Amino acid sequence: MGMPKGRICLMLNKDAEAAARFYAGLFPDSFVETVQTAPSDYPSGKAGDVLTVEFTVLGIPCIGVNGGAHFQHGEAFSFQVITKDQQETDHYWEAIVQNGGQESVCGWCKDKWGVSWQITPQALNDAMAAGGEEAKRAFDAMLEMGKIDIAAIEAAHRGD
Repeated sequence: MGMPKGRICLMLNKDAEAAARFYAGLFPDSFVETVQTAPSDYPSGKAGDVLTVEFTVLGIPCIGVNGGAHFQHGEAFSFQVITKDQQETDHYWEAIVQNGGQESVCGWCKDKWGVSWQITPQALNDAMAAGGEEAKRAFDAMLEMGKIDIAAIEAAHRGD
């Protein structure tokens, strides 16, 4: 496989390989491609330490770089995962949160490496795309949620 013209670079502390393997095991169309190690000792590590990991998550080419603890993630960047039903929504949310992550609001959570994820049911996108009062009701319902409750979004969308 040739190098993609673009990819997302995630700076991590010392566990880029663990993060990449977690994502590859959780999401479809995800895999670890290459792990590159240091050919010799360097100021913050030793020969053989993992430097970079090339991987794909949800079909998106990525590279994880073990850049050190001073690089921190924030909510300005996130992966959005579109889910088809509550079971899939629950599966991804719980896998991330129960693996050392943390819950947030409106369908957002963070994994244990600090990377933000939006676990977004298609039903929420559909409700928002409706516009007008339907979208307002769904949006207002979403603002009260952590993990998205599809039945509650659909009820708000309908006006129930």
